Order: sequence, then structure tokens, then C-alpha cells
Amino acid sequence: MRLDPWTLAAIIGMALATYACRGGGYWLFRQIKPTPLLRAVMAHIPGTLFVSFVVPALVAGGTQPVVGAAATLVTMVATRSLSLAILAGTAAAWGVWGLG
Repeated sequence: MRLDPWTLAAIIGMALATYACRGGGYWLFRQIKPTPLLRAVMAHIPGTLFVSFVVPALVAGGTQPVVGAAATLVTMVATRSLSLAILAGTAAAWGVWGLG
């Protein structure tokens, strides 16, 4: 197997971009003192990002995303475990896909 130089350059470029984004955030927050409001807003970002990934699939319709989302929601309410909820939702969606 031979590695194409352009592929290697793309991999290195994306690694540098990823490092710059992560490192830049850490650097920025070392330079400023976030207010309590900014800290509260930042605490909600992971949840809003997750919703932004799920909603388009639900809007597009179909049984698979709806069953997966329902299984995720039910498992999260029952167990309060994010890992188990994601696992249950993924398994339910795969199950529907396998039956279809």
C-alpha cells in the first residue's frame, strides 16, 4: 500500500486544524475570565449540539430515526445514563434497519 502525498497533506492539515481549534479554545479561556452567564451558556452547548444532529434526521422522517429517538428518550428517563441511552437508541435504530 502506498500513501499518496496529497492524502498525507490533507491528513496533516486536518490534524493541525483540529489542534488549532481545540488549543485555541483553551488558550482563549486562559486569557479571559468568563462571566457566570458565559459559563452557564457554555454548559448548555453540548446538549444543543446533540439536538442539532438529531432533529434533521427526525424531520426527514422514517421509522428508523423515530424508533431510535424514542428508545433513547425512554432509556435516558429510566436510567439517567447517557451512555446506555445512546446505546439503546442506536441498537433500536439498527434493529429497525435490519428488519427493513
